[in-house]
Amino acid sequence: MRKLFVFRPEPGLGVTLETAGALGLEALGCALFEVEPVEWTLPDLEGMDALLVGSSNAFREGGKLLDKLEGLPVYAVGEATAEAAREKGFLVTLTGKGGLQQVLDEVAGRELDFLRLAGEKMVELSPPVGIGMETRVVYRMRPRDISPSVSKEMREEGGVALLHSGEAALRLIEECERLGIDRTTLTVAALGPRIAEMAGGGWEAVHTAHAPRDAELLALAQALCQG
Repeated sequence: MRKLFVFRPEPGLGVTLETAGALGLEALGCALFEVEPVEWTLPDLEGMDALLVGSSNAFREGGKLLDKLEGLPVYAVGEATAEAAREKGFLVTLTGKGGLQQVLDEVAGRELDFLRLAGEKMVELSPPVGIGMETRVVYRMRPRDISPSVSKEMREEGGVALLHSGEAALRLIEECERLGIDRTTLTVAALGPRIAEMAGGGWEAVHTAHAPRDAELLALAQALCQG
């Protein structure tokens, strides 16, 4: 069985490693980014209809100003973000399954003004006619190096690399180049098509989960590790 390498910030890293272990996979991992809050200010909330959120990090790092937004329903990119919103006391109106643009496209034809809570590096969106959007950056991702123990295993045996974000894909490429890791010995299991696209070529293979959920991504990883 091939080894599984997981690259995501905590607390998701620990959860994924634990779940992978329960599936019988030999999983190692480290965070390629450290999430940290960014100081931000509230816009004028008059006429604001809802929050548009593309990461659970927005709720973990948003700080005390989130308390002033609790009356606004959340349109979340996926289930992990929706769950983080509920944990903070927010009502989730819509949970996407294919990225934030898909969430916006799903409400096309309506009149809605969103406050988007985002990271410093964010996906560019094209709101449909009638959809307004104001953005606040509430967190940033500070790059980290692959740990020596993980890089040693990657260099010696290769395996399956689990990627939860496009930024992680780009960072992993940088780290492989810096450390001299042969990417042709690594198969990528990506959470979604955008992540797979950002990972690009140069790998042994690139596969995408059937749905952007951790359970589907780990099911894919299990098949790839066993194969």
